[in-house]
Amino acid sequence: MNEKIRHLLDQMSALEDDLRREVQSQEASALYTIKGKQIEFVAGVREMQRQFKTGFFRWLVAYRPQNLITGPIIYSMIFPMLLIDLCLSFYQMTCFPIYGITKVRRQDYMVFDRQQLGYLNVIEKFHCTYCAYGNGLMAYATEIVGRTEEYFCPIKHAHKMLGAHSRYARFLSYGDADNYAEKLEKFRVHLGQERPR
Repeated sequence: MNEKIRHLLDQMSALEDDLRREVQSQEASALYTIKGKQIEFVAGVREMQRQFKTGFFRWLVAYRPQNLITGPIIYSMIFPMLLIDLCLSFYQMTCFPIYGITKVRRQDYMVFDRQQLGYLNVIEKFHCTYCAYGNGLMAYATEIVGRTEEYFCPIKHAHKMLGAHSRYARFLSYGDADNYAEKLEKFRVHLGQERPR
């Protein structure tokens, strides 16, 4: 990858980080502030949210029957997800130090803050917890596997791939054999110098 492309990718990454921070800052300044893990709403917002809360029995009667029928299937997926979580965490805990790869911080991907929303009832909060865990787990897995791919084979595919992880854009072009071993070593050194975001 030439220096201009690398420089543009670095700029894009920095801009994405800036955009993420700015959007979060703008959203937070409107209704709430974040203090550690706690979210503090502007005066009156929590009370206003509670007015939109649907009671459990009313929610149960108005709920879509197909959601109740498929609920056991959806929630049975927690078992393979827990197994994946355990295996991924064990893998990176044991192998990443050997490879010299900075570990992925699980807490950066597992965000459970929707429980503080006053307009959700207990079942809706439970749904939100499940979805936050599932999506957080998939993002956590993608980052672990992405770092592994960057260590072993940071080469783009010849065919276009949908849903590539954030590291993929920096990978070597398909068929670029020039100084491959040296370039691979640079990727590996960089992986050990990364700091958590």
